Amino acid sequence: MVGDVSSDCVENGESVDDRWESAGESNPPVSVDGDSREPVGTDPPGSDAGDSSATIGAYAELVRVPNLFTAPPDVILGAALVSMTGATPAPSAVALLSLGSVFLYAGGTTLNDAFDAPLDARERPNRPIPSGRITRHTAFELGFALLFVAVGIAFVAAGGPAALAAGSVATAILAYDGLLKGSVPGFIVMGTTRGLNVVLGATAAGSAALEMTARLVVVPAVITGYISAVTFMAARESEGGNRRAVAVATGSAVLAVVTLCVYLVGVDSSRLEILVALAFAAAFCWWVGRPLRAAYADPVPSTVGPAVGGCVLGLVLLDAGFAAAAGIRWGVAAGVFLVPAVGLGRMFDVT
Repeated sequence: MVGDVSSDCVENGESVDDRWESAGESNPPVSVDGDSREPVGTDPPGSDAGDSSATIGAYAELVRVPNLFTAPPDVILGAALVSMTGATPAPSAVALLSLGSVFLYAGGTTLNDAFDAPLDARERPNRPIPSGRITRHTAFELGFALLFVAVGIAFVAAGGPAALAAGSVATAILAYDGLLKGSVPGFIVMGTTRGLNVVLGATAAGSAALEMTARLVVVPAVITGYISAVTFMAARESEGGNRRAVAVATGSAVLAVVTLCVYLVGVDSSRLEILVALAFAAAFCWWVGRPLRAAYADPVPSTVGPAVGGCVLGLVLLDAGFAAAAGIRWGVAAGVFLVPAVGLGRMFDVT
């Protein structure tokens, strides 16, 4: 999403229960709405340093810090697309809209956990809300505040059209988190949040976004389909043995790459820009191909989880591939966000 696409999968095949057990604790503290209990592995009560670091870590986990860096590439892609109409997106507008997209993503993941708190108390007790590190009420307040701030940032960046686009993303987030999660319409709405995030970037050039041709508009549609399929795979992660969900996600990745190649044939890009775009496409195939292949061979949570995480982070490379067709600087600007996403992904869960 700009929100969360999964529930209980982690990188490297390590389940959350494994982490609690490796810490010598088989029953992590559980609380949904009420009192906060001391989480395992923090400093003793009264230690300001321990309390502070634990709080920061809880909020970082709540907003899925690594994934926040997958949102700006969508916006950069949108700005790159609209630049191909002859418009010149203001760098300051692109930067502010990228920041707004981060707030939208953080709001989406926060509200995702707030709505899921009763379920997480039973199935994922290590998460910030059921573990008592953050109350459900606080999460709801924070999530709505983040969405509100995001729309405000968009308005400051590029006026009414940007605010409308950001508001549409926020509405889709609320529809998914509160009403449609787990359903086919929900998968599509989740993907739509990403497609609309690309549209948000196009508003950096104001009304020029309305002049985008059908060839350009197909790009956010591809992003929508890809994330919808990844969300479908994530929703089936805990079932085990569901190769169909992995196959759907794999098919969407292949279709996205094929569409990129066809797209490159029809745009007025230099040979170097096309080569850079194809390099990003190849990197995307390598990045998502390995975990998807493992998940298809043995579709259990310990393989499907990393596949979901890989596909989420891989979106940065897909964005960069499409953006590079408008200029190498656009592709690099989008692709560079993979670095902090991967680095922080080693510290915090991606899904």
